[in-house]
Amino acid sequence: MGTSLGKEIYKRRYLYLLLLPTVLYYLFFQYFPMYGILLAFKEFHIKAGILNSPWVGLDNFRVLMEQSDFWQAFTNTIIISVGRIVIEFPAAIILALMINEVTREKFKRFYQTVYTFPHFISWVIISGIMLNFLGESGVLNQLIAFLGFEKYAFLTDAELFRPILFLSNMWKEIGWSAIIYLAAIAGINPELYEAAYVDGANRFQQLLAVTWPSIRGTAAILLILAVGNAMNGGFEQIFNLYNPGVYKTGDIIDTYVYRSSFGGGLSFGVTTAVGLFKAVINFVLLYTANYMVKRLGGEGLL
Repeated sequence: MGTSLGKEIYKRRYLYLLLLPTVLYYLFFQYFPMYGILLAFKEFHIKAGILNSPWVGLDNFRVLMEQSDFWQAFTNTIIISVGRIVIEFPAAIILALMINEVTREKFKRFYQTVYTFPHFISWVIISGIMLNFLGESGVLNQLIAFLGFEKYAFLTDAELFRPILFLSNMWKEIGWSAIIYLAAIAGINPELYEAAYVDGANRFQQLLAVTWPSIRGTAAILLILAVGNAMNGGFEQIFNLYNPGVYKTGDIIDTYVYRSSFGGGLSFGVTTAVGLFKAVINFVLLYTANYMVKRLGGEGLL
């Protein structure tokens, strides 16, 4: 058994070699750091290290629950994540369906390229673009001043920050997210559309009767993953766009942990407890979403 397995591995050695970088990435950056979770139950002493630092039980979690800033960040994370699922998740499906309805292949490729390109621009660059457009001296405020109106601080308005997050993330990621649905649509048997056309179905009816049922399983799986990733909130985007003026509505758990870890205020044990708390909630959300999708007759992950 062992010899045959070794022969099979050697036979496909180049495929395993291609897989090796991904395996190493997950080992070094996902699995090996897991022992750091111990900090959530310890009082970290840098000289003693993680393993030799004294145990404090659930004291770090008690300190965490007493922080009003944490509960504000927790509430913001929930609101922003729900908004992303409700607003951004269906937008990718709608875009994929719209691109699929374009009859000329040249235009279809053009639209797909245009919508996908922003995904490859980093949030650092996008935040600079938005600052030049929405900032106090930005293009929009200069236009407002030229028209005789008073300038408005768009990026420091706490009430506008969440809509700006949703719109900017949709602009950046909607085309990339739509690729998966377009790939699923490309795999649909054309004879199904022909049969629907013979039965008298117009383009919209074909979309409802053929296209949507064919990609519903893909949408269900991506929805489960989106719900399971809900507590992440989008650190890179928010970190590059937010400022103290919008902490009330824009500060999420990840940015709270970052500021608390490197800006002082909380110990490493408490900030690790925050990360563990978030991971447990993500785990529960993932399994809950998977269970609900299965109960509704969809396809689950597990």
